[in-house]
Amino acid sequence: MSCKSFVVATLWLITAAVSVVQAADKSEVKTTDNINALLPLKDLQLFTKVFDHIRKAYVNPVTDEELLENAIKGMLSELDPHSSYLDKNSFTDLQVKTKGEFGGLGIEVSSENGFVKVVTPIDGTPAASAGVLPGDLIIQLDKKTLKGLSLEEAIQKMRGPKGSSVILTIIREGSKQPLNITIVRDTIKVDSVRSDMLDENYAYIRIAQFQSKTGNDFVNALKKLSEQNPNLEGIVLDLRNNPGGVLQASVEVVDALMSEGLIVYTKGRLDKATNEYHADSGDHTNGLPLVVLINDGSASASEIVAGALQDQGRAVIMGTRTFGKGSVQTVIPLSDEKAIKLTTALYFTPSGRSIQAQGIEPDITVERARFTQINPNAKVGEADLNGHLKNTTSKKEVTAVDKLKSTISPRLVEDNQLYAALNLLKGLKVFDRRQSKSVIVDPVE
Repeated sequence: MSCKSFVVATLWLITAAVSVVQAADKSEVKTTDNINALLPLKDLQLFTKVFDHIRKAYVNPVTDEELLENAIKGMLSELDPHSSYLDKNSFTDLQVKTKGEFGGLGIEVSSENGFVKVVTPIDGTPAASAGVLPGDLIIQLDKKTLKGLSLEEAIQKMRGPKGSSVILTIIREGSKQPLNITIVRDTIKVDSVRSDMLDENYAYIRIAQFQSKTGNDFVNALKKLSEQNPNLEGIVLDLRNNPGGVLQASVEVVDALMSEGLIVYTKGRLDKATNEYHADSGDHTNGLPLVVLINDGSASASEIVAGALQDQGRAVIMGTRTFGKGSVQTVIPLSDEKAIKLTTALYFTPSGRSIQAQGIEPDITVERARFTQINPNAKVGEADLNGHLKNTTSKKEVTAVDKLKSTISPRLVEDNQLYAALNLLKGLKVFDRRQSKSVIVDPVE
């Protein structure tokens, strides 16, 4: 077949295929556009001219399959940072990642100005250990620029055999020059939920990513904590640097914390893209006070959780403003090995707020900082004075030795946001205790 004949045939097939798809979607698409109209002939002729020139004159031979696949990639990449074409490797990686295990560096990324922007490094991965931070802009891999590559192509270059290394050249806010960070690739296994006791009667639950089993793992964590600690008085839910994941998993997490009410709703052009998600009866915490920690690395599904709990008055949201990814991506298989990831809807919090490009503002803003105690062992009180009168109502006299035992744990010293969350929970408990009983206070001179 001649080149001209091929182009004409391609044009005819594309036009016919689009007509069939448009007819099939007629009952679902809600738009003022004329869904029966064919693709504009003038634009299709322009496409085939470009196709023909590249096919005949490009410096290196390129197959028709490659050109058509690149055209598909271009269509999707120009829509928004989250729509993309998934070839065999990318499609497999996505399926594996949803289950919680995949190969690579452990970085959740998006596209910005032709480069790769780090949304967040995932807990316990090589990227997190190497010091990669949310907001870092990756401009080179192994000294080769990423400019001009699609997001999926850049991600593919970051993948590689376990044990192999890659040099990331990044631009970081506050740094005068680009930084080079060497990372050794590994198999990334993400434990979606982990939990422990933060302090006596106060629990800590960390969700690193929303996977298909996150909702069930979260409920099990709540049950385990309540069984081992029947006197729980509050919970800190940590969603910082959580890049999101499976929408249904975020709904299940909120459902476990609320007995009723709207969680999130989505709006799209197709009927099936418009949905509402509500909580079923039963709060697995029985209404325990809850503080949710967020930051600029909290995105997508984690923003759904924070926004729902905030709007419904179920939790106090603390930290810094979230990333602002308020769109829903649908994976549409094209074959057993290929698919497209297409943005099909926006999601909204129960009060009708769109998270897209806005994020969730915390109820209490706490910037990340490092603090130290100033001479914690140098404090002197009445109990330290020689000959002081004994306290006759206390079972145990407070001494300087007791004070030495009450220093802040290293974990809380390193994480001021977590420390603030714990103190808020304790404050709420004190206030609740005072509200539940009358206290008579005699004047003291």
